[in-house]
Amino acid sequence: MNPGYSEDKVAVLKRLKRIEGQVRGIERMVEEDTYCIDVLTQISAATKALQSVALLLMGDHLQHCVADALSKGGEEATLKIKEAQQAIERLVKS
Repeated sequence: MNPGYSEDKVAVLKRLKRIEGQVRGIERMVEEDTYCIDVLTQISAATKALQSVALLLMGDHLQHCVADALSKGGEEATLKIKEAQQAIERLVKS
């Protein structure tokens, strides 16, 4: 079975490349002794961008992987729900 994000893979990769560029920019800012608040602002933007990708992936996971497991029922459904719950807990804590 393909991952839930298969249909969005190109968009996810594009967003991750953009985030990679943001992180390189932050690294450059530190190398150039940029003002602390400006660096922190860029870190916040990169963090929000990563959170956005995480939410997209979580939505796809729920709509595809979890929904498929629920339709089959049984232990697999229980495991997928628990797995999703743990992933959501990790996202909320980050």
